[in-house]
Formats: sequence, structure tokens, C-alpha cells
Amino acid sequence: MVEPGRGEIRPAQLPPRGPDEVLVRTRYSAVSRGTETLVFRGAVPVSQRGVMRAPHQEGEFPGPVKYGYLSVGTVEAGPADLVGRTVFSLHPHQTAYVVPATGVVVVPDDVPAERAVLAGTVETAVNALWDAAPLIGDRVAVVGAGMVGCSVARLLARFPGVEVTLVDLDPARAEVAGRLGVGFAGPDDDLPFGRCDLVVHASATSAGLQTSLELLGPESTVLDLSWYGDSTVQLSLGGSFHSGRLGIRASQVGVVAAARRTAYTPSQRLALALALLRDPAFDALITGRSRFDQLPEVLAGLADGSLPAICHSITYAGE
Repeated sequence: MVEPGRGEIRPAQLPPRGPDEVLVRTRYSAVSRGTETLVFRGAVPVSQRGVMRAPHQEGEFPGPVKYGYLSVGTVEAGPADLVGRTVFSLHPHQTAYVVPATGVVVVPDDVPAERAVLAGTVETAVNALWDAAPLIGDRVAVVGAGMVGCSVARLLARFPGVEVTLVDLDPARAEVAGRLGVGFAGPDDDLPFGRCDLVVHASATSAGLQTSLELLGPESTVLDLSWYGDSTVQLSLGGSFHSGRLGIRASQVGVVAAARRTAYTPSQRLALALALLRDPAFDALITGRSRFDQLPEVLAGLADGSLPAICHSITYAGE
């Protein structure tokens, strides 16, 4: 991104590869619609600019900045056990790059390379469910059918006895919910108000968070996965918030959830996410595709809503 609202593709000079580094030729990347469009709009608060740095980011907010973290490619040079392997990296959109060997995770042979771009998002969903700790038989609503919300819903669908409802304003997301094996409720449907044991919020809107609270049963909690940037969040807490002893808890992927922090490193958590992507149901999240040279227009379209993709996949030469 050159400046808020405008991106361009620039040539990059790769550094010499060190003995413990890999050269990766990119096959696919993906736009993390919520976070990347927020960055594209220049909406990262000053207080959060350090926290929101991507692992291989170049430049500083609000711009110029090279940003992104969902990349899959083939190792062309590096340690012998990695050469020729398909790997995932938290790297910005770029045709090739050099990173430490520890900065890539091997994609399982039975996970398609394009689906593997979802690893960072599924990793967020894994961390969220470690935080949320759903129980057998829970009634759960997931508010916001974007990349994160859909990933959470699919993982929840595999919990025994858990009833999952994906809630979104777009009725077209009902088809996606069906492919994910969960229920769907839109604005004209009967929502399970006051009946949910857990609500996961991922719409990044005040209205979505308000609805999430209203869906909760007594003594229950909203797990908030949204990133609001510099937007102001407004809530009405005059209903059952206090009488029902409701809660709002934040979750994010920057650190391993406390419940598993002694058992998993970030790399192990990412490897778990890649293993979970053996599930072909996740293909339902990839709803748009463009070439790398179209990326500036793609970001603009996602930011202004003219491109409605859940996950927009970027393809590179040879794919």
C-alpha cells in the first residue's frame, strides 16, 4: 500500500540467502479481508501500530507499507529436507521471498496448496476455541460469516452434540453455512435470543456485538474476535447484561491461548491448523480468485465492498 486507499505492485530485490534460510516461490496468497482492508484504509490506531505489525512487514503504518500474512509456496532453495516442499508462511503478497527456515511450516501432502492459505485464519479459530472452551451439548452462535467466523463455525461443527448457528446479514451466506455443516440465521430469521451458552463475535461491528450479547443465556459469555481498528464501538447495556451476569471476553492470535500456552508453541499451533485443513469443507471459504497483478484493484474492491468474497485467493504464475 502506497498510501491509505491506494496500492501498487513494486519490484523487490531479494537478499542473499543464508545457510538457515529458504527461498520460497509463491503459488497462492490470500487477503485477510478484515485486517488487511483495515490496513488498506489506514485505520490502524496509533497505539496499536506496533502490535499490528505482520511478521515480515516492510514499512510503517499508515504507509507506505507491505502487509499480508497468508502465503503458500514451494521451497526452491534451502535445507535439504525443505527443498521442493509446499510451505505456509506469514509473509506479505510477493512472488518470491527469503525467510528463515523456522519461518515456514510444511503443508501436509493431502492439503491442497490453495486451501492452505487459510492456515493463519484457522489458527485464529483454534486459539479462539482454546479460549472459549465450548462444552458438549452447547448451543453456540457465531456472529459474522467472514473468514474467521466461518472457520470457527466449522471447527465447532465437529464438537459432539454442539448446535452451531452462523449469523450474518447476508442471506447468501446460508449456502456457505450449509457447506460447513452448521445452521444459519439472517436478519429475517428467528434468532435464538437469550438461549445461547456461548457466542463468538466476528463481524467487527457494534451492531454485531450488540446482537451477540442479546443471544446469550444467563451467566454466559461473548468471545469477541473482531478487530475494530479506529472505529468506535457503542453498546446498550441496559437490558440483561447485568441481571444476566453476561460477559465479553477478547481473544486474538498474537499469543497462544493461556489454556494451551505450555503445550503448544506458535509454530505447533500453526501446524495443527494446517492439519485441520485436511477437511474439504473449508473450500467453501474461498469465494473469489484473482491474479497477483490484479491485487491493488482487489484490495480496493474488498475495502469498498464491491468484491463480496469471504476469502479472496491470489494466484501466481504457474497456477
